[in-house]
Amino acid sequence: MAILTPVGILGGTFDPIHNGHLRLAEEVAGLLDLTQIRFIPTGTPPHRAQPAASNAQRAEMVRLAIAGNPRFVMDDRELVRAGQSYSFDTVTELRATLPPKTPVVLMMGADAFLSLPGWHRWRELLELCHIVVAQRPGYGVTSWESALAPELWEAFANRSVVNMSPLRRSPGGRIAIHTMTALDISASLLRSQLRSGVSPRYLLPDAVLDYIHQNGLYASRDAGNGAPALLTP
Repeated sequence: MAILTPVGILGGTFDPIHNGHLRLAEEVAGLLDLTQIRFIPTGTPPHRAQPAASNAQRAEMVRLAIAGNPRFVMDDRELVRAGQSYSFDTVTELRATLPPKTPVVLMMGADAFLSLPGWHRWRELLELCHIVVAQRPGYGVTSWESALAPELWEAFANRSVVNMSPLRRSPGGRIAIHTMTALDISASLLRSQLRSGVSPRYLLPDAVLDYIHQNGLYASRDAGNGAPALLTP
C-alpha cells in the first residue's frame, strides 16, 4: 500500500510573519519530506487580542514571505470563515479536501503546546493530526514536564515519539518534539522594534519589511498582547 505524503500546517497571527516561522517550516518539511506546508493566518483568535495588522495585510505579508518556495502555500480559510478561529475546525476542513488517511502535521511552539488543554476540542484535534512541537530558546517542553497539566502530560506520554518517522505512517495521533535552529524571534519583538525605530532587518524577509514600511504598520502601539506563540489555537 502506497504511503501518502504528509501535509504540514503552520498557523499563527503572523503579525508579522518572520524568519522563525519560515525556518521551522523548512526544517520540518525536510525531516518529513513534505511537499506542502500550508501557512494559515488566524482570523479571529479565541485566546488573544485581535492582531494589529488587518486580515488582508497579514495575508499579503505571508504571500510575500513564502514567494519562491514551491512547498509553501498560503491558505486563507480562517480569514474568510466567520466566527472564532479554532484549529479543530481548520484541520477538519482541510482533511475533507485530502485523500483519506493522509498524514496531517500541525506545527506549534512549546508555549502554545503547554496551553493545549484550553483549546477547543483539543483531544479530538490530537486524533485528527500529528503535532510537532518546536523547541526554541527558553521554551522547552522536555524541561517543563512538571509544568504540564495532568491531562496534557498523560496525552504526551501516550503519544510522543522520539523521531518523526511514525508521523509518515498514520493520519494523526502522535506528538514529536523538534529542536529547531536557535532563532529567538517573536512577532512581539519585531513590533516593539518597529515602534521604537530599531531596524528588524534580517529577522524577517526583506519583502515583508518593505511592505510594513510602505503601509506604515506597527508605527504606533498595537493591539496585540505580545504573547510569543508560533501558533494560536
